[in-house]
Amino acid sequence: MRSALKSIVVLMIVVLAAACSTGGGASPSTSAAPSAAPTTAASTEPSVVPSASPDACAKDTLTLTAAGKLTIGTDNPAYPPYFQIPATGTATKPWELGDPTNGEGFESAFAYALAEKLGFAKTDVVWVVVPFDNSFAPGPKTFDIDVNQVSYKPERAQAVDLSDGYYTLNQSIVALKANGLASAKTVADLKAFKFGAQVGTTSLDTINNVIAPTAKAMVYNSNDDAIAAVKSKQIDGLVVDLPTAFYVTAAQLDNSVIVGQFAPPAGADAEHFSVVLAKGSTLTACVNGAIAALKTDGTLDSITKEWLSDKASAPVIQP
Repeated sequence: MRSALKSIVVLMIVVLAAACSTGGGASPSTSAAPSAAPTTAASTEPSVVPSASPDACAKDTLTLTAAGKLTIGTDNPAYPPYFQIPATGTATKPWELGDPTNGEGFESAFAYALAEKLGFAKTDVVWVVVPFDNSFAPGPKTFDIDVNQVSYKPERAQAVDLSDGYYTLNQSIVALKANGLASAKTVADLKAFKFGAQVGTTSLDTINNVIAPTAKAMVYNSNDDAIAAVKSKQIDGLVVDLPTAFYVTAAQLDNSVIVGQFAPPAGADAEHFSVVLAKGSTLTACVNGAIAALKTDGTLDSITKEWLSDKASAPVIQP
């Protein structure tokens, strides 16, 4: 009886020792240690406080359109400076003009950096064509994320998830040098001219809400259609985001000029691009975490400087 009781006591000591050596919270010295610096891939390192559940953003736990692949949507043609035209040859089919798959151009480089933070190799990224308006329209999505110069708007966020911003921008005006609009300096100077922009864009909002011209804004299915309208003098000016304006004046519209850019109104938040995800996507928090990491480690700043640093300066149109 004594021998059995002794064995039970020994067994209880062993069990208690094991329980104290696993699980539970971190020791005070461990929890006070600084966090590790961000890495270039989705974190698979154990947290300071161990968790019994897997990392919600680990690649193998993500709910994806195609297993093991990150499907990214964008519009076609893919315009510079967001997507770069191949130095030799043509873009990979079905892409026209710029090629999202080459990792060159601001949004292509950003998308691959984001994918890497989420744990995806470049070979695990799949690009699909998604028209601009379709990306933030209600309904099922053919993509996991969409990267296509989609500015955050509260009404868009009612139908889809919009990530934290990855690029802050201003809207701008392009006109032919021979047009009287080219010499405009203030919003009041713009009122008498006729403007156009792509349907569903914040550029169109800028015409209606900031310029508020006498003539009704002309709405086009694409920037190409709006550029053709400038060429044919159906409209005096095209409103686009500033980086796009640099490409339009350099490669698409001869004898044109950037009239100026609109700074955000005093006290207002600057316009920013967001990644688009399906409403309620389980990826949204992971994407926001990845964007934060790209900002913290300097990657996003480096990408922005490489592809857009020469496309941020233009006269500011005065109120």
